[in-house]
Amino acid sequence: MKLNKYKEDFFLLVEGGFIAVNQADEDAALKLFRAAEMLNPEHSLPKIGIGYLHLHKLELKEACQSFQEVIEMQPENEMAKAFLGISMSLTPNQVSAGEKILTETATHSHDPLLKKLSNTAIDFVDTFVKKTPGPAVSAKPADKNQKKHR
Repeated sequence: MKLNKYKEDFFLLVEGGFIAVNQADEDAALKLFRAAEMLNPEHSLPKIGIGYLHLHKLELKEACQSFQEVIEMQPENEMAKAFLGISMSLTPNQVSAGEKILTETATHSHDPLLKKLSNTAIDFVDTFVKKTPGPAVSAKPADKNQKKHR
């Protein structure tokens, strides 16, 4: 098979895919992740990359699905768990479940970068996602009749 001579490029393709996501180049990212997937169909990184692309686009349902597929194949995959926790914590009816996953990852991960990512995501959720609306959002509009009486 002619693809065998490119097997050593697997990680370069995956890394290029993540860079393309960060540069908002969806087309290049998908091509790079699909190429990596062709070289090594059993590896989880291309599927995590596609989930990461969905997360960047705030396609949270699709992101969760990608990360859950990886976890089904590899229950101990800490990167997939951290990204699943982030995706879920940004989904309105799954915030608590996402926080739980992030807390577990922050506590039990062997990777210090994943611990930091999880803790940062927890702080973000506490500060911005779970925050109650400010007075501008929750205030009732003034009654039109009150202005006339002043």
